[in-house]
Amino acid sequence: MPKPKPKVFHKMHVKTGDTVQVIAGKDKGKVGEIIKALPEISKVLVKGVNIKTKHVKPQQEGESGQIVTQEYPIHSSNVMLYSTKQNVASRVCYTFTAEGKKVRMLKKTGEILNN
Repeated sequence: MPKPKPKVFHKMHVKTGDTVQVIAGKDKGKVGEIIKALPEISKVLVKGVNIKTKHVKPQQEGESGQIVTQEYPIHSSNVMLYSTKQNVASRVCYTFTAEGKKVRMLKKTGEILNN
């Protein structure tokens, strides 16, 4: 019997709670907050981006079916960190504070992100 593969978590440049701008796909240019990060598949759920409609069947007798709109994951490489202060998207770099703590910083603005 083959051994099950261990779960591989990919290092991503974004975290839950970050504000990002979509840089590719049908929602290009949209800005939203990351609701959930899925590092196993390198994808993120962004609020108000990649919305799809799903038709839900009635579960119990007498209940009516409904149409639900829901956000679906997009690949993390298709989003870029966004500065809300200066309204600009930027790449991320890593730097150290005076106390020696490693932090994320936006390259364009020099803004340090709260980890």
